[in-house]
Amino acid sequence: MKTTRWAWSLAGILAGAAGLSTSYLTANALSIRESPVVAVAEDVIRLTPGALAEAAIDVLGHRDKPVLVAVILLLSVGLFALVGRLARRSSWAPTLVLLALALVAALAVLLPKGTANGSDALPVAVGFVTWLLALSLLTAPLRTADGAGPGADATTPADATTPADATTAAEATGSTDRAGQAGLPESSRRGFLVGAAAMAGAAAVVGVLGRLVGAGRREVERIRGLLRLPGVTAPDVPPSALLGTADVTPWLTRADDFYRIDTAISVPVIDPAEWQVRIHGLVDREVVVTFDELNAFEKTEAWVTLNCVSNVVGGNLIGNAWWSGVRIATLLAEAGVRPGADAVLQTSEDGWTCATPIEALTDDRDAMLALAMNGKPLPIEHGFPVRSIVPGLYGYVSATKWVVDLEVTRFADVQAYWTTKGWGERGPVKMSSRIDVPGSGAELEPGEVVVAGVAWAQHTGIAGVEVSVDGGAWTAGEIADPGTVDTWVQWRAVVDLEPGDHVLQVRATDKDGLVQTGVERDVLPDGATGWHGVDVSVSA
Repeated sequence: MKTTRWAWSLAGILAGAAGLSTSYLTANALSIRESPVVAVAEDVIRLTPGALAEAAIDVLGHRDKPVLVAVILLLSVGLFALVGRLARRSSWAPTLVLLALALVAALAVLLPKGTANGSDALPVAVGFVTWLLALSLLTAPLRTADGAGPGADATTPADATTPADATTAAEATGSTDRAGQAGLPESSRRGFLVGAAAMAGAAAVVGVLGRLVGAGRREVERIRGLLRLPGVTAPDVPPSALLGTADVTPWLTRADDFYRIDTAISVPVIDPAEWQVRIHGLVDREVVVTFDELNAFEKTEAWVTLNCVSNVVGGNLIGNAWWSGVRIATLLAEAGVRPGADAVLQTSEDGWTCATPIEALTDDRDAMLALAMNGKPLPIEHGFPVRSIVPGLYGYVSATKWVVDLEVTRFADVQAYWTTKGWGERGPVKMSSRIDVPGSGAELEPGEVVVAGVAWAQHTGIAGVEVSVDGGAWTAGEIADPGTVDTWVQWRAVVDLEPGDHVLQVRATDKDGLVQTGVERDVLPDGATGWHGVDVSVSA
């Protein structure tokens, strides 16, 4: 009897799962961040055109990365099923396919780092060997059923000479063979199912162990909890920054509530003792600074609002925190910037890059390599142990998490991650404002209604905010005064609403006298514009 295709496909899928599990376990055991699936997923993110990436973020939000990983896993299942089918007729074809998959994974791991460090590809090698061994073990009973190994087309069991003989034997035992109906003799079926169950169980156990063996993160979290940062103080929210209006976004954003946008599928976990930043390029001398050396520098601290360029009008990809670190200007002065340099190419541990205007790093703003957020060491997800903070610029050109390299250069000579996908080169934050209260769809009583929210024009400052009802005259509101131009401000206004449906809109004016434009533009290529509005209903 021929073995059925489903058995060979299942053998390939289970062998593939075993290989992915062992590679995942190896990566965690060695504290290597890039297991094959993670590495491939991050390369997909790097190669995705900007418009497509933006569309994915709009549709999926924070689920974009899990969905991507799920798609890669589903595609892998299909490929592994193909490998199993190929193994039915050939011994070398499945090996070539698995080798190609391993090479793709190894390149995904190594190329973004620009290094030939073989240890980073060790999880891939372990997974590849596991694929071959598991596939061999799972297909052994299937080959026996087929009668003569790869390529054989055995249509009858070895002890059956004719269909009549087989029928007579079945009648003599008084039973029919279900496995035969499925295409597998009972003994081969039993052997395959036992092996398949054992392989599935082993893959599951190894996968769980991979999670448990992630001691690298636990150790770094322990180190982070014990870390002492001289010169770092706890945040003290200025009373003048608050208007006391209920339900308005808090002026200080807690770390757990701070938006997170990055390309890392698996967050880099870095021991501060192993971290360093290299400053090179158009400089008089190359400088390498370790974490302890950076921590010994005089600290600068500032309230800074960060804003993602993907933030739509009225969106929430924005947050304000108390950042503590070392001024980047101090470090660049140590290296000695050469004439003609106009940019610094920042590189993250995970290979992400951005190019930052050098004037934004050397002027009077508190552009820093931050070590702390809201008075505590940076959370791992927000860049621990060190990230860059540059007031007044969108994060895609400035806010590098897990930063490890600063190359002084020229914009004309470099390409950065997002600017290769159609985004603007320099990324200054555009003035914007948002209504938090009342919420869209709110049902209100007639009469005076408090309208409130936040507005921002980082490194310029907000001078005033106005509210309009149904496109009518603008009513001036009041704004808080946080004492800095690098953060958002709370605002509120009082308007009189009559019964009916209304649209409330807000616009801001910055300290240079520029009035926020009402022209609606998408986030591409350098930030959204337009007035935020909410619909409300006022009862009769």
